[in-house]
Amino acid sequence: MMTSKQVVKATLKFQYPDRLAVDFPANYGSDFVYVDMKKNPDYRPSKGRDEWNALWENIGISRLGEVKDYPLKKWEDFNFLHIPDVKEDFRWIGVKEKIDQNRDKFILAFGMSIYERVHFLRGLENTWIDIYENTSNLCDLIDLLTEMNIYMIKRYAKYGADSFIFADDWGLQKSLMISPDKWREIWKPRYKKIYQSAHDNNMMTILHSCGDISSILDDLIDAGLDCIQMDQQQNMGLEYLGKKYKDRITFFCPVDIQNTFVEGSLDDIRKYCHTMFNALGSKKGGFMAKWYNDPEGVGHRMEAIDAMCLEFLQMSKEVFIHN
Repeated sequence: MMTSKQVVKATLKFQYPDRLAVDFPANYGSDFVYVDMKKNPDYRPSKGRDEWNALWENIGISRLGEVKDYPLKKWEDFNFLHIPDVKEDFRWIGVKEKIDQNRDKFILAFGMSIYERVHFLRGLENTWIDIYENTSNLCDLIDLLTEMNIYMIKRYAKYGADSFIFADDWGLQKSLMISPDKWREIWKPRYKKIYQSAHDNNMMTILHSCGDISSILDDLIDAGLDCIQMDQQQNMGLEYLGKKYKDRITFFCPVDIQNTFVEGSLDDIRKYCHTMFNALGSKKGGFMAKWYNDPEGVGHRMEAIDAMCLEFLQMSKEVFIHN
């Protein structure tokens, strides 16, 4: 029988795991352990100022906040921006110990967003303008974030982490937030640099991104992305995602959190588990199941979470029995 670490690695490499890899609430179990710095500069408070001096306010019942005051309103202030130092040793207290205590699990280490952090500093509208009018300054900022990630990768790797993950929500409901061509020009080379560093340090790469990212998923794969963690699939279509990307990248997903999970019956949720697995994965790998860990923030019922977890676990017994 494979350990959790072996199951996840076999899934990501399409090497026939002996069961489905899952990331579920504690009562159902998880093959993953998430590891973060004691003080990650990408921390996003519900309210108050973060390390970059962005002011956050809570937006309701969700744990998430949104930025109300941006610290880099003018590029003239770039040299005065407070930039956290990821090399400070106090930030890394406890990281190695947590990894050492969970060697049988697959360790996901948190990094730094390179799109979201930009608009947390500049504001979304300013960021979109910068793409066309302040490209050099914008690239300097993204390069700074990229180098922070590369340092984090090397330090996490030294401690034994298995993968590097961060979040950049690129999609609207039916399109990318920015021009795909501009994404390829500005962001793709930086993703490629980060992912190359991860691979050079024997770490897999995982990206969380919400919305319709179908126009850049090929590019992310080309840049070195091993696994896409998407909470929504129906806005792009399971059939489309499966036909184009099955066996090319691993999907790490719950039942669609905006559609079936909130609008469907428990039977709809159970059925979707099978439809999604068959579309995106197979016995050789390519799909991992997870839950959305802020259920109150998106209106998820506990009985729906139970139905999803139990269905995936039962399916694992049936599908992987001969692996």
